[in-house]
Amino acid sequence: MFLPVIMAGGSGSRLWPLSRQLYPKQFHALTGERTLLQDTAIRLDGLGAESPLLICNEEHRFLAAEQMRLIGREDVSILLEPVGRNTAPAIALAALFATRHGDDPVLLVLAADHFILDVDRFCESVKKAVPLAEQGKLVTFGIVPDRAETGYGYILRGEELPDGGFVVGRFEEKPDRQTAEKYAKSGKYYWNSGMFMFRASRYLEELKRHRPEIVDACSRSIAVTEPDMQFVRVDADAFKTCPADSIDYAVMEKTDDAVVIPLDARWSDIGSWSALWDVQERDGDGNAFKGDVLSLSSNNNLVRADGRLVAIVGVNDLVVVETKDAVLIAHKDQVQKVKDIVDLIKAKGRSEHINHREVYRPWGHYDSIDFGGRDQVKRITVKPGAKLSVQMHHHRAEHWVVVRGTAKVYKGAETILLTENQSTYIPLGEVHALENPGKIPLELIEVQTGSYLGEDDIVRFEDQYGRS
Repeated sequence: MFLPVIMAGGSGSRLWPLSRQLYPKQFHALTGERTLLQDTAIRLDGLGAESPLLICNEEHRFLAAEQMRLIGREDVSILLEPVGRNTAPAIALAALFATRHGDDPVLLVLAADHFILDVDRFCESVKKAVPLAEQGKLVTFGIVPDRAETGYGYILRGEELPDGGFVVGRFEEKPDRQTAEKYAKSGKYYWNSGMFMFRASRYLEELKRHRPEIVDACSRSIAVTEPDMQFVRVDADAFKTCPADSIDYAVMEKTDDAVVIPLDARWSDIGSWSALWDVQERDGDGNAFKGDVLSLSSNNNLVRADGRLVAIVGVNDLVVVETKDAVLIAHKDQVQKVKDIVDLIKAKGRSEHINHREVYRPWGHYDSIDFGGRDQVKRITVKPGAKLSVQMHHHRAEHWVVVRGTAKVYKGAETILLTENQSTYIPLGEVHALENPGKIPLELIEVQTGSYLGEDDIVRFEDQYGRS
C-alpha cells in the first residue's frame, strides 16, 4: 500500500535533562510504558503498510535497533545519517533508497517523537491521503487547533478538493499570541504537523526543481550503500557536502501540488515540558507525577523522579525533573528557555547535555556510580548472549566483581567463568573481553584505576557490532 518512513533524528534539547544528545526524547517513554519511537511504529499496525524504513543518526543506531527488537520489529531497515542535515535531505535519502530497484512507492513520512492519542482518527486521515498521493499530490497533515498556540507553524487551507482535503493556501511561521488567536478562531488554519505523504518520485522531482544540489549530494551518497546487519550506511563524505534544509522550505512552500489533510487526533510534538504536562494524566490537583514523588499543597506541576524521592510543598505550575546527574526546576511558562540552559552547559565545557550517567551500548548498559581523580566505579549490565569487544587499555587497569549471572572472561590466552561473588583483575595493557553466556542479565561491578579513565582509551581488535 505504502512505505512508512520514520525520522528518528533530532536532540530534543528542550526536554533536558531527560533528553540528551546521545539519548534524545524519541527513545524515552514519556507518555506510557513504550517510547515515542515504539509508539510511532505500533501506530502503523492498523494501516496495512509495509515494514517501515527508519532514519536515524549513526550514533543512535543501536538504541533504535534494540527498541524495534523489543516490540517485534526486527525486520525494520535502519538508514543511517552520517551527520544531521535536516528533513529535506533525510527524506531524499529515503526516497532514493526506496526507488533503487525501480520501485516507486508512496511514502508516509512520520516523526518518531510525536504523541497521537486517537490512533483510529490518525489512520482515517492517512487513508484519505493515499489517493491524493497516488495522483501526484504532496500531502501534509494539518492538525485541527484546539487553542491559540504560538509554538507551531500554521497552514492556511485553500480550495476544497473533491477527493478530500484542501489545496494549501500558504504556510505561516510561528505567530505571536494575537495572530495565533485569530488563526484558531478562523477555522481555516491548521498546525503544521511535519507529517507527509507523497510518491517517492514526486518528492525527488520537486526537490530537484527547487533544491537540485540536495538531490545531487544525496544521490552520490546513496550510490554506494554499505549493509551492516539491518543498518544501511551511505557515503559519509558525499552526504557531508549536502546543504541543510527542511522539507517545508525546500519543497512544500514552493510546490504547486501541496495538499493538506485535516487531522483531529489529539496530537502533540511534545516539544517542551509544558507540552508533556498537557497530554499526561493528572491527579485532582492538576499534578502529573512519574517516579517517587510526594506532594503537599501543590497544584498543576509536572514532576519526574528517576532515582530519588522528590517532595514538593506549596508550589504551583512548576516542572521538576530529577535524573541521576542533573535536576531541572522551571516554571511551566518558561520551559522554552530550557534550550538556553543546554547552550550554557555546552559553553561551560560540561558534558551533561551529551549523555546520562547511565550509558546504553549494543551489549547492554553501564552506570558510572562513582568517579574520582584516578578511579571510577561502574555497574555494568550485559544482555544474555551479548559480548563486549576484544579490547585493551593503555592507561587503566580494571577489577571485575560479578554480582548476578555468569561472566565468561577472556584474558590474553586464558578463558575463565565467573559466577556471583567471584572476581578477576585485568592489568593495564591486557587484551581482554567479557561475554554473558547465560540466560539472565549479567551484572558486575567494575573498578577502574589509572592515569586516564576516558571512554576513548579503548583499542578494539574485534567487535561483533562493527565498532573495531
